[in-house]
Amino acid sequence: MRCSALASVAVVALVAGSSRPVIADEGMWTFNNFPADKVASKYGFKPDAAWLDRVRLGSARLAQGCSASFVSPDGLVMTNHHCAHQCIQELSTKTKDYVKEGFTAKGIAAEPKCPALEVNQLTDISDVTARMNAATAGKTGPAYIEAQKAETAKITKECSTSDRIRCDVVSLYKGGKYDLYKYQRYQDVRLVFAPELSIAFFGGDPDNFNFPRYDLDVSFIRVYENGKPAATPAYFPFAKTPTKKGDLTFVSGHPGNTSREDTVSELAFERDFSQPARLLRLAEMRGQLTQFGTKGAEQRRVSESYLFYVENSYKARLGRESALTDKTFFESKIKAQTDLINSIKDAPKKQDTLTAIANIDHAMTRAKEIWPAFINLEVGWAFPSDTFDIARALVRAGDELPLPNEKRLKEFTDAALPGTWQELGSTAPIYADFEILKLTFGLTKMRELLTADDPLVKKILGKKSPETLATELIKGSKLADVKARRGYLKYADVLDEKTKKKVSEKIVGVDKAAIDKSSDPMIVFARLVDADARRLRKTFEDEVDSVVDQSGEVIAKARFAAYGTTIYPDATFTLRLSYGAVEGWKERGAEVNPITTIAGAFERHTGQDPFKLPSSWLKAQSKLDLTKPMNIATTNDIIGGNSGSPVINKDAEVVGLIFDGNIHSLGGDYGFNPADNRAVAVHTAAILEAIDKVYGAKALAEELGGKRPAL
Repeated sequence: MRCSALASVAVVALVAGSSRPVIADEGMWTFNNFPADKVASKYGFKPDAAWLDRVRLGSARLAQGCSASFVSPDGLVMTNHHCAHQCIQELSTKTKDYVKEGFTAKGIAAEPKCPALEVNQLTDISDVTARMNAATAGKTGPAYIEAQKAETAKITKECSTSDRIRCDVVSLYKGGKYDLYKYQRYQDVRLVFAPELSIAFFGGDPDNFNFPRYDLDVSFIRVYENGKPAATPAYFPFAKTPTKKGDLTFVSGHPGNTSREDTVSELAFERDFSQPARLLRLAEMRGQLTQFGTKGAEQRRVSESYLFYVENSYKARLGRESALTDKTFFESKIKAQTDLINSIKDAPKKQDTLTAIANIDHAMTRAKEIWPAFINLEVGWAFPSDTFDIARALVRAGDELPLPNEKRLKEFTDAALPGTWQELGSTAPIYADFEILKLTFGLTKMRELLTADDPLVKKILGKKSPETLATELIKGSKLADVKARRGYLKYADVLDEKTKKKVSEKIVGVDKAAIDKSSDPMIVFARLVDADARRLRKTFEDEVDSVVDQSGEVIAKARFAAYGTTIYPDATFTLRLSYGAVEGWKERGAEVNPITTIAGAFERHTGQDPFKLPSSWLKAQSKLDLTKPMNIATTNDIIGGNSGSPVINKDAEVVGLIFDGNIHSLGGDYGFNPADNRAVAVHTAAILEAIDKVYGAKALAEELGGKRPAL
């Protein structure tokens, strides 16, 4: 019933997300084009440049795919439990399961390092549109994409002056504008606090994307520099006065991806081709993981994080499918595209736009032919294995690093290498049985999608079954052991800036000769599939990506001519700011209260998962103020990737923590419906109440209250 409601939502949402000036609280706005006047007109507060700079610097991004924020001057970062889940799980052992039991560091010295977490802070935005356009002028097809990649590599190399700086060239408005985003990069990230999973994900999958909610989906981590907590003077203090219904709210975060600017044929490709395959894959993988978890507590522990990702992705994509398959939705999308064309009065420009749309139509037809093999071999659907990822990274690093920077694959350009080295040097545990399960599934689905007679399938599997091959590769490889990887990597000493003494070492390259002659079965396998994967990548870039990118620029110019900067670009996992208010909506004719209380969590408690409160909460019940707000719903426009975003007030104080959207938000990939699309957040009052009275984390409570920690 709730999923079917998405179809009607999508119709309005699509219109709201079309190529026309926005209304209501719609928009994931860039910081250099924020509609401050609109906010002032509706809410009586106009954010100025200083306010926007402060909010930008107080915001953070987890490079692995979530948002976060600085909440103290000493590197303390707040994000969701589900965003830090990987770190929490990787720090757990058979005898100490921090995911299940929770974790509280007893002081700075007791904060353990997350094996693979990276935090980014956006420090500068600059316009590089002229450079990108000049580099691609007069070029088409493969020449266009190569020129685009080369110029991107040059720009990011000039910007990335050290390993602590990350730089990304960001395409906005489908290539109508290019900005250079410069980040401070923190790779020494340590765990400070995490509650038990049972309260962080209270209600489980049944409550996911629903409201009312009663989750404490929060965790705290800390960024370090030179072995000490980093100085972070731009941060969001916790608000002293709890936010209430009707209050103005801002969400500063990193929405991952939206498709509100896509052409009709791009959406049709998703509807008819990509989405059905993704949904089937996720559904089947969910079954595999659920079955694996029934084998024992350890199997359940090591697969829990991945199962959460799969279940969350499945439900989100089901919402997208409901929107895409709605007839009225598609008719409104066709109308929006027609309206844009009709708005162009200049005949040559109109023809250019029509040609661009036709070119994308043709590219989508070609995509259907390439996509199955491309998604399996290059994107890696066939190889969902951490061990394979390591092997591929080693093989490709050996081939790419000798090339000029502008000729490399983007993940091996100088600007991107610190992230690659962090992954290769990660101490995160890799579990063989779980690896075999995932790889067997990937290889099985590859054979199913491409068919057993496909030459690529025959080359990869030979005469072996997917399970036999997966077992041989995982059990035979030594790459799961970080010490075994040292033979393939090159290191350099890291010196203390003052004493010049060695304090650690860092990866600076790979030993290509060792990789080329390696007999490790996973490296041999990565070499076997790499040529075909590269070929498919180049074909897809040349015949699909380049056409969509170049034609998208033409369409973007038409949009600018019609609507100027009153429109916002699609989400790109870059920092955006949305505005809204704490507000409910009508569900089946009844008004939904946008604020839940702590008391509601105890009322919802059944003693059985997923509605089972942890014992720490049951013991603390008499001490808690049950009237305090637990979760809130707001009209802020968000999407996947916004998880972990701070909800702040006009004083740039944090009042909430985004962790979800309601069921109606699932159509938000294609547009925004102000009537019932809602963001869902943990109220900071609940966070403070729990930290103090449930977990007794005095030092953390004091730091959030403004006291500097003992360093």
